[in-house]
Amino acid sequence: MKAARFYGKEDIRIEEIAEPELRPGTVKIAPAFNGICGSDLHLFHNGPLGLPTTDAPHPLSGETLPVVLGHEFSGVVEAIGEGVEGLAVGDSVVVEPLMVDDTCPACKAGKYNLCEQMGFIGIAGGGGGLSEHIVVEQRWVHPVGDLPLDQAALIEPLAVSLHAVKHAGAIAGQTAVVGGAGPIGLLVAAVLKAKGVRTIVSEVSDARRAKAVSAGVADIVVHPSTEDLEAVVAAHTGGAGADLAFDAAGVASVVHQLLKVLAAGGRLEVVAIHTKPIDLNLTGELIMGDRVIGGSIGYANDHVEAIALARSGKVNLAPFITSRILVDDIIEQGYHRLIANKDNEVKILVSMH
Repeated sequence: MKAARFYGKEDIRIEEIAEPELRPGTVKIAPAFNGICGSDLHLFHNGPLGLPTTDAPHPLSGETLPVVLGHEFSGVVEAIGEGVEGLAVGDSVVVEPLMVDDTCPACKAGKYNLCEQMGFIGIAGGGGGLSEHIVVEQRWVHPVGDLPLDQAALIEPLAVSLHAVKHAGAIAGQTAVVGGAGPIGLLVAAVLKAKGVRTIVSEVSDARRAKAVSAGVADIVVHPSTEDLEAVVAAHTGGAGADLAFDAAGVASVVHQLLKVLAAGGRLEVVAIHTKPIDLNLTGELIMGDRVIGGSIGYANDHVEAIALARSGKVNLAPFITSRILVDDIIEQGYHRLIANKDNEVKILVSMH
């Protein structure tokens, strides 16, 4: 079968490889659409995120490089292994692309997104969405009903965003500020709106602010370099400040801005990955406002709710699909375009055919 395989930095090859075999308790899927995300960009431009490497396998997949890419994907069930119930051939599905050990303290506590050995299907082995077929354990396969398969490919990042909003404790009637309107920032805003939270999006890119407005996920948009974000938030909260703020930018200046706009007792939820340490004035920025900083990573038992949000129409994923390409064009029209045209691209979907 045809698959896109990651060999290392700037080395992705479209190759013919053996088709995976169906096993008891597993489901064979024909991937339909696969989204490109920040982790994929990091792999391509910077090399492996950790294990596996060419010499060392991932402890759960047992694979070394090369591995099949693709962890944000939808597809159609082709075959069902012995013991699988609740799924049928022809079902539209998405895959929660995790590998966990089920033995570490986090897994035993139900927080499998924090598994000590966790790996991602499509990054650490186990096949991937950029292939003609994949075999996955049933526990990770979620039916999406009549949700279009292109939109279903965004369920994985939607689950990341939903997990962050739930982790922050957002409730209807609150006001939240989202710093950064990339894919995750936009989806965080979409989830907040779906939950009845008034949402202010802060973003320097004109195109991304426009997307937040056209997609209907922002009540207010702010250019933080030319507008006073703190003053805007104060004007819309009677001077109290925001109940919640979400860092979806991964930039130190955004963290400081968001802490400033929080109300007394407000919470900053960090969703973005920060590649460098940042300095905080704990007394002035945190303690004196009785504020809270939380961090959210991935998802655990969030896919079913994310699918329900999309199927109900409370979150419309269609506006976030900005391009569709074939796997043969993934380097030039995918990875390179997301860097060169990042302000205008939200999610590029890749298909095998």
